[in-house]
Amino acid sequence: MSRILNVVDVEATCWAGHPPPGSVSEIVEIGLTVVDLDAARRRERHRILVRPVRSRVSAFCTELTGLTQDEVDRGVSFAEACRRLASDHRAGQRPWASWGDYDRKQFLRQCAATPAAYPFGRHHTNAKLVFTEAHGLRKRPGMAQALERAGLPLEGRHHRGEDDAWNIAALVLDLVRRDRWPEP
Repeated sequence: MSRILNVVDVEATCWAGHPPPGSVSEIVEIGLTVVDLDAARRRERHRILVRPVRSRVSAFCTELTGLTQDEVDRGVSFAEACRRLASDHRAGQRPWASWGDYDRKQFLRQCAATPAAYPFGRHHTNAKLVFTEAHGLRKRPGMAQALERAGLPLEGRHHRGEDDAWNIAALVLDLVRRDRWPEP
């Protein structure tokens, strides 16, 4: 049986400055790449669009992510997205990773503020921290900087959840090849 890892990246509503009154940052896209650690390959890529209820996609957010309000309006509720992560991607059983701790904390915040159940198990790896330590860096690089340092291409659009999860998975596999990826 292969060791399987879910690599997750979220995009959330954002603004150039402070959020408008009454608005909070909400997940609008969940990118997920399934990684087979033993075969050292990315097996699947997925995208879940999420409909925000306490904010809207700003022009700044559209410029950054390419996501529009019309697009996310066709998404599922946050609770449904969490159910899909749990049922379709075994998020509660599989270890998972993200670039930094933002994604994990955003899920915790949003689950606490809604009736959605937290979909993930306790085995989370901060891939940014592992990469930083593996490369002996003093500062933690952004994902695009890490790809450049590792000699890997940036595939797709940066700040798009599906593409970022795919790229983070490439960095995870680079760490696996270097024997620097920790066991959950």
